[in-house]
Amino acid sequence: MWQNILDEQRGPSPPRLSVEDATELYENADFNLLRSVALERRKIVNPGNHVTYMIDRNVNYTNVCTINCQFCSFYRPPGHDETYTQTFEQISKRISELEDVSGVRVLMQGGVNPELPLSWYTDLMKFLREKHPSIALDCFSPIEIEGIAEVCGKSTLDVLTELKHAGMHGLPGGGAEMLVDDVRLDISPKKGSAENWLRVMHEAQSLGLTTSATNVFGFGESAFNRVQHMDRIRDLQDQALKNEWIGFTSFVAWPVQLETNVFGRRNHGQNKFELGAGPTEYLRHVAISRLFFDNISHIQGSWPTMGLDIAQMALLGGADDVGSTMMEENVVSASGTEKTCALESELQETVRRAGFKPIRRDSDYNLLDTPVVSPDIAAFPAPPPMQP
Repeated sequence: MWQNILDEQRGPSPPRLSVEDATELYENADFNLLRSVALERRKIVNPGNHVTYMIDRNVNYTNVCTINCQFCSFYRPPGHDETYTQTFEQISKRISELEDVSGVRVLMQGGVNPELPLSWYTDLMKFLREKHPSIALDCFSPIEIEGIAEVCGKSTLDVLTELKHAGMHGLPGGGAEMLVDDVRLDISPKKGSAENWLRVMHEAQSLGLTTSATNVFGFGESAFNRVQHMDRIRDLQDQALKNEWIGFTSFVAWPVQLETNVFGRRNHGQNKFELGAGPTEYLRHVAISRLFFDNISHIQGSWPTMGLDIAQMALLGGADDVGSTMMEENVVSASGTEKTCALESELQETVRRAGFKPIRRDSDYNLLDTPVVSPDIAAFPAPPPMQP
């Protein structure tokens, strides 16, 4: 059965994958054939042989959080000795370091901190917009927006509107994890329903904020659950495009990290060894996402969790973007990843060795002038062939 489904996905105008057919491919399709068809689709959607990346920085402005997600090792509850909230000046200093390397975007997220009023966030946006006018401020996540709304007594739409007027450029897609309530309520019962995440994202898109879609998997959910998550995102993207909004610029997924968190210690510590996802499962997930999302152009390979070598393989199975330099990362790394930043030369070499041309972008996927900072692979003893 999967052979027929996969054959139908070849060519420029394939039928839209149903949840059932996508699940069949996820569970049973030949790994190499699946990736081959996903690569064909990627070349149709994004013609040319370039792969994009971005010079940006993560800033995790506070670790105070009341949500207590079981897979998170970054947060600290209010009153804990290890809590912190960065000052405006500390955040600005980090962004100045980003400007020094020609960065274009800051990705700023933290915990749900009940001690911070809406005015703190709007004042921060105004401060950073004045100090760093060339840097796109892609900040917070839907659950943070909900937390701010609860503190100030306003609607999430009103909060987003005030943040946009203060200078916020985009709302990143953090906190989606799995948009399937049975899974979601098990791993983060205080985070609320999938519907809440989708509603806040819909509101952000209605205001013209740049948004992206994410997916953390490997909690023990089924392949059907994973495709259900994609389906909810695809449905929301349909609504955005129907309204002539930009919608989600991209989709990025990564396996949950279980080295140091409560979820990894569940089941007498066996979750750490039995759950999550390895490279083959991750690459299958990327390929399925490329075929399933007929309305999202860009699929990102995740190097922070999988490593640059697996992200490189994702480029040959559906992904067209290799993420960003990040400069620092404190949330996922707290649960067990080791590499928290990448040099531009590393990203360029990763892309070139896969046979593609690396090109800088901004957070809206506009292509930028790109200096060559990686070694000339043509001089290597066995240079890789360029992708057609």
